[in-house]
Amino acid sequence: MARFWAGLAMIFLAHNAAKAAQILPDVLDMLPPADVVILGEVHDNPTHHNHQARAVAALRPAALVFEMLSPEQAGLAMGLPRGDAQALGQALQWQDSGWPDFAMYHPIFTAAPYAALYGAALPRDRVRRAISEGAASVFGAEAAQYGLTTALDPGDQSRREAEQMAAHCNALPPEMLPGMVQAQRLRDAGLARAVLQAMDATGGPVAVITGTGHARTDTGIPAALAQAAPQLQVLSIGQIEAAPDTAIETAPPYDLWIITTPTPRADPCAVFRKN
Repeated sequence: MARFWAGLAMIFLAHNAAKAAQILPDVLDMLPPADVVILGEVHDNPTHHNHQARAVAALRPAALVFEMLSPEQAGLAMGLPRGDAQALGQALQWQDSGWPDFAMYHPIFTAAPYAALYGAALPRDRVRRAISEGAASVFGAEAAQYGLTTALDPGDQSRREAEQMAAHCNALPPEMLPGMVQAQRLRDAGLARAVLQAMDATGGPVAVITGTGHARTDTGIPAALAQAAPQLQVLSIGQIEAAPDTAIETAPPYDLWIITTPTPRADPCAVFRKN
């Protein structure tokens, strides 16, 4: 039955290319063609990583771009066998990275064993500089190409600041919020630049492994790519956690999205209350 509904979803998508839609995981086996497919995740949700690996296996991308890797780490991984999770994780020093267990990410590496690997992680000091100096100043000469020299309109700025406040458990000083928006814009542009480097080198398709926030079509990588390379066909897939009895009342900002149950985790706001 799931396969039947997935097939219907694909027929719908084929005739409504501009229409966003919720999909079942089976659709990941037969995604519509695109130059760039952005696969969002909630970082510590194992189901989301399983879905990403499934999509990557079906897409057979020429390149994989990881938010979690620096360019140096990606270059190192290119010279290593991908089948040994422990050896690869140790070589990447993943245990010191702050990302969730490498065992969740390893199947994505093996789903496309011959894909070129690209890292889009920016040094932390550069991200911190963006908070005080602005994304355009830190990004460099290509800032205008990725839209960083254009100020956000007041409504968009206010909405993004509110999202940053909510994402940090309403614990940030209000004066920090504009800088946090700048840091997010810097990360999105950095991810988009890595995508274009991968496209230029391999010809695509490119699959991107990133947080669901960066996959947003209105503010994330797709928006930066629309500025920098509007000729590319980009497909954004978001993964959202919601309890089975929780209604999603408005369409999320993705081309396609999957709703999963939340993964068990400690209260992420506890550390803010303690401090």
